[in-house]
Amino acid sequence: MDRIIYKIVPRELWQEARDEGVFRGAAIDLHDGCIHFSTAAQAVETAARHFAGVENLLLVAVEAAALGAALRFEPSRGGDLFPHLYANLPLDAVLWEKPLPLGGDGQHVFPEMDR
Repeated sequence: MDRIIYKIVPRELWQEARDEGVFRGAAIDLHDGCIHFSTAAQAVETAARHFAGVENLLLVAVEAAALGAALRFEPSRGGDLFPHLYANLPLDAVLWEKPLPLGGDGQHVFPEMDR
């Protein structure tokens, strides 16, 4: 299991979570019944596939071990195991949040990520 997992989230939605003290998920998460995360190896493809051209995003790093049994790695794209959280995300599990700007080529520019 990866020690750190990542969530790509609109800045405005993340501010709402900060104001409430908990992240309940984006619309897709609420629809699917779990909060979708990516590993460091999956995050770039997740951004390209689901957030192409979207501005004002943050990359949020989360300590996987802090999530307990509610975190499950389940098969998704091509059988790859993706982290899914079957609970709200407590903000005390968040290690950092950093901007995820668009570069000149229209792709998101990722900060250094721990693997």
